[in-house]
Amino acid sequence: MEIAKTIQAVRRLVKAARSEGKKIGFVPTMGALHIGHISLIEAAAKQTDFVVISIFVNPTQFEPGGDFEKYPRPFDDDLEICRKHEVDVVFAPPPGEMYPTKNLTWVNVKKLTEPLCGQFRPGHFRGVTTVCAKLFNIVASDVAFFGQKDAQQAIVIKRMVADLNMPLEIVVCPTVREPDGLAVSSRNQYLTQQQRKDAALIYKSLQKCQEMVESGVTETKEIIAEMSKMLNQIPSGKIEYISIVDAETLESIDRVAGKALTAVAVRIGSTRLIDNILVDTSKE
Repeated sequence: MEIAKTIQAVRRLVKAARSEGKKIGFVPTMGALHIGHISLIEAAAKQTDFVVISIFVNPTQFEPGGDFEKYPRPFDDDLEICRKHEVDVVFAPPPGEMYPTKNLTWVNVKKLTEPLCGQFRPGHFRGVTTVCAKLFNIVASDVAFFGQKDAQQAIVIKRMVADLNMPLEIVVCPTVREPDGLAVSSRNQYLTQQQRKDAALIYKSLQKCQEMVESGVTETKEIIAEMSKMLNQIPSGKIEYISIVDAETLESIDRVAGKALTAVAVRIGSTRLIDNILVDTSKE
């Protein structure tokens, strides 16, 4: 496994692999790797011949006063995980390599970034799309892998790639969950023991949505009311949003018809957790 700290170094390694006819897979991360990231690495290893993972805590996607400084950076542990899972290249640039001067160019995806998390994290998606565009240009992979847990991010990135005609396939992999259903996240480690138990209600509320839709309840207000009852049971919890939206446009809907995305953001103590499921009435 190679560790590349510069753009020039990772480009050289990818170019050499491509010259051997290898298909390049890319997993962009901010480190603090867990089983969710490992599932993406494994998917990349199955579908491509040469796996590049980036470890870069991107400052431009954190809002002022956010948790950029305290974001976990267990770099040596991350490298060990990458070695165990046969990653070919870890691209771990310092901030000055990615942003050598004040950034004047930004990638903005309209509409899709406005609902859900976009309401509460101004500038977040502009930072995500810009750094992903930079990483895609640097690594020049054939396929990039993202997780369904960050559904809005995946939808936004897919649209950016399509609109800008990037020669890249985006693969979205299923959410990886703990045994009690909580979506695996780097932020779970911030929860106290009691908060961790309470957090299991997030997925239970999404399951409640699934059950209601399967039983014929399609009125989104009714579903959201039931989910709210469940999430309001978390003593230290504060619901940021519960939204049921069109799975492609992310526009709010009054009734579930066809594919819909049910997405939740909850603050438990000072920790912000997100999760989602896709429901589809057309499968009935």
